[in-house]
Amino acid sequence: MYSMGFDGGNQAKKALVSLAIETVLFKISKRVYDEVNFRLYENYHCYIPDCYENPEYLKRVLQDLYGQSSAHLIASIKKELEEFEAQKGIDNFITVIND
Repeated sequence: MYSMGFDGGNQAKKALVSLAIETVLFKISKRVYDEVNFRLYENYHCYIPDCYENPEYLKRVLQDLYGQSSAHLIASIKKELEEFEAQKGIDNFITVIND
């Protein structure tokens, strides 16, 4: 397998996770995407790409905004990442948001 170098690999995984989150949120609506982004910044001073390193932030925001319905969003994000879930880093992200 081709190695992208230390930082490049993490940046690629961060981009994949960000894209998966954004895809799921935009499928619902731009308003949902904007609200999640706003809450991430308001509560944690971070944005969607930062959730790769801090998946618990995303999980808390989704739970706060959508309660039990957040489980559907989390399952959808996991489904978007399914082909990459065995990769180190992405596996951790999925484990944290899923617990």
